[in-house]
Amino acid sequence: MMLRSLITAGLIALATPAWAGDGGDPWREVDKSADQIPDIARLEQLARDFPDSGTVRLRLLQPLLDAGEIEKVMELLEWLYDRGYVFSEVAQQQIPKLLEGVDSGRIAERLRAQAEIVEASGIIARLPAEARLSESVVRSPVSGRLIVSTIIDRAVWYEKPDGTFGRGLSHIAANLSGMAVNASTDEVWVASSYLDGATNAREGVVGLLRVKPGSAERKIVLAEEGVNPSDLTIGPDQTLYASDPIGGGIYYATRNDVRLQTLIEPGTFRSPQGLVTSEDGAKLYISDYRYGIAIVDLETRTVARLASDVPIILDGIDGLWRHGNELIAVQNGTSPMRISAFELSGDGMWVVGHRILEQAHSEWTEPLSGSIDGDALLYIGNGQWDRYVEGKLAQDKVALPTQIRRLPLGLPAE
Repeated sequence: MMLRSLITAGLIALATPAWAGDGGDPWREVDKSADQIPDIARLEQLARDFPDSGTVRLRLLQPLLDAGEIEKVMELLEWLYDRGYVFSEVAQQQIPKLLEGVDSGRIAERLRAQAEIVEASGIIARLPAEARLSESVVRSPVSGRLIVSTIIDRAVWYEKPDGTFGRGLSHIAANLSGMAVNASTDEVWVASSYLDGATNAREGVVGLLRVKPGSAERKIVLAEEGVNPSDLTIGPDQTLYASDPIGGGIYYATRNDVRLQTLIEPGTFRSPQGLVTSEDGAKLYISDYRYGIAIVDLETRTVARLASDVPIILDGIDGLWRHGNELIAVQNGTSPMRISAFELSGDGMWVVGHRILEQAHSEWTEPLSGSIDGDALLYIGNGQWDRYVEGKLAQDKVALPTQIRRLPLGLPAE
């Protein structure tokens, strides 16, 4: 689940070669207080700590303009241009006015007029509009048919043999978001918590729910008071890992646990979203929506920052998965929205290559979460978070059918 207030359309990034860090650099702890840093010096330090975060640099525009630091603003625009960033039409009109006196050609060289459109996915199913605010999709390990979680509807929707969908699990659920499949046990896990901002009575289970397609068997792993698990992944040893995008903590549960245990206390991450283990299960990659990708050593619980050898933006990531030696990321918090593949170094601490798999799709509202399905990504293509306020449809908005899309990933990096 992505908190929609985390990135706004008018933000810009800043570049300085000296900000490059080394793979394995410690992760700087960030919380809500980091969002309030107003001055240039501390914002530049934050940018040095997170050299691949567009969001951090986006915050520097106004302070730099106010201080008359025009050359730094120009470096900022160049940093964004090199990473494919595209401003809105309004911003493209305003930026030259804010840089009065600067040669218009220099400015134009640093502003992309429009996004390159990359459309590679296809719709494989549509959920009815009653499946309000679908969030994630997996394929049943038993039937091979689709299973979709919903936030507002508080239900799991199951694909039937005829291609239509039925509704289930709603009698115990809160907002259902991230899902993960344990193929070795034919289990599907789904996160249940309160993410929609509603203030009504909260009667659903908060934690993780296990279902076995075709079986009435259930299991619940409860979360502690105040914890809202959202994205999920399962490690090679069948340990479950969950992120809380509101509180900032990371949690886990082994096969016999009935309650989530704390892996990383709140305060290290601002808004952790997608997460996935390394192939050997020794590391956990976590996308922090504002700051980038962190790497947790699961033995020592130390946290490092994933660094990059190539010019990329590593924040704005909602869903995160591993396909071979690549991290697959749904980046719905940057402009343009995109789905990226980040090739990892041999030790898993660096990004050494980058592919844009899909970008600025004409049918997207915003891409959301999903799952790896062989050599493809299944994902929700038309997220509808903008249609709901505090758990209810916003005025003059209607719920839409949900597009479930399949995106071929091609051969993973060797």
